[in-house]
Amino acid sequence: MMQDIPLPAEAQPSTATRDQRQGRIPPQAVDVEMAVLGAMLLQPEATVSNVMSLLTKEAFYKDAHRIIFDSITRLFEKLEPIDLITVGEDLRRNEQLDAIGGMYYLTEMTNEVISPAHIEHHCRIVLEKAIKRHLIEINTGIVGDCYLDSSDAFELIDQAEEKIFALSEKHIKQSFTEVRTIVKPLLDKIYKISQEHTGVTGVSSGYERLDDKTGGWQPTDLIILAARPSMGKTALALSMARNAAIDYNAPVGFFSLEMSSDQLALRLLCAEARVNMQQVRTGRIREDEFQRLATYVGKLERASIFIDDTPGISILELRAKARRMVHEHKVKLIMIDYLQLMSAPMVRESREREIASISRSLKGLAKDLNVPVIALSQLNRSVEQRTGGKPMLADLRESGSIEQDADVVMFIHRNKDMDLPPEELGKATVIIAKQRNGEIGDIDLAWISEYARFENLETRMPNDALPPPEEEVKF
Repeated sequence: MMQDIPLPAEAQPSTATRDQRQGRIPPQAVDVEMAVLGAMLLQPEATVSNVMSLLTKEAFYKDAHRIIFDSITRLFEKLEPIDLITVGEDLRRNEQLDAIGGMYYLTEMTNEVISPAHIEHHCRIVLEKAIKRHLIEINTGIVGDCYLDSSDAFELIDQAEEKIFALSEKHIKQSFTEVRTIVKPLLDKIYKISQEHTGVTGVSSGYERLDDKTGGWQPTDLIILAARPSMGKTALALSMARNAAIDYNAPVGFFSLEMSSDQLALRLLCAEARVNMQQVRTGRIREDEFQRLATYVGKLERASIFIDDTPGISILELRAKARRMVHEHKVKLIMIDYLQLMSAPMVRESREREIASISRSLKGLAKDLNVPVIALSQLNRSVEQRTGGKPMLADLRESGSIEQDADVVMFIHRNKDMDLPPEELGKATVIIAKQRNGEIGDIDLAWISEYARFENLETRMPNDALPPPEEEVKF
């Protein structure tokens, strides 16, 4: 076993954290670190690539071990042999050999190796200790900030979430996947889809021609739905949420940064019952319209739509809440209205950088939770100066990274020229401008402005038609 070998000061672990912990030694496993490095020296062909895919030098507790790991990495990158002699020579060349305890210490590390076959397990032990040390460091910083009168409690929460998320991204490296483990389940999925004959493999939008293009909203996809104000972004998002939750039993999480949950519920109810929302707001509704609203309350009560209306929500808070929605309520689709109202407190360089960070995080959220994420986005004013006013990818506001991160980009376009015939005024075009795994193109939908409602163009009901009857509610 390892002897008690005195190390030079440079090779000793920092004692600052010990003093901060009232004399307690931070989590570490020095003997396991030695076993990992010793295995890399004894059997580099079998261990070096494996260890480097699991650990970085920051995972090691002792500075000496970090220096040795760096030396092995240098040799590995230069395709040079790795053993006691070559690593010792590299350290001597970089004037670091004495700092790690000389050749004697390198030799002693190989004595700690029991079996290189257990290298992955040993790496996991080293990694767990490193994560605990970093968590202690993060928490200590937060505790110190909490005592400052100038600190903002909500910013501290955001910072804590940001640092812990960054820690997980940095240290928890996902293993690669062999294709042979994927293809058989994939074939089973293809067969199941072929037998259903629906053409929809994801969460349905409820609009047949849109589903024909997309196959439904796919897990891990980030979908951007963009338009200028008053084009119906929120109305279309709510319509799709309603269709998924009611018609296809797919629970939906809806993050509204602009409107309250009461306002969204009113929109849903008026669209469902086909009652003019402006008349409801001003109290000018007939008895039969009120009865219709009351009747359709029951239908919406059965809809699994979960609304969070936190204004200015940060990406970190949204991530935590979305994770809880998926875990507790089996949510299959996340919607965000709208992207530019979100914040990323840790990114302060520019608004463009902040939006880029948010869009990248939303794509990561979709992959992490394995659900589609639909984020609404504002378009810049340039679209209004263009002849015809048809949106393009270049119109995405504040950051080209939105287009880069998105799997699907859709625009809503409506012609507001009041001289058009009524059938044209009641039409909206959904433009699929980008689809990473499918075709692009335009889809026409029916737009009924008084109800803020989108319908399939082929099966649209007349504006004055009543919705299908529900069981009447008696008062």
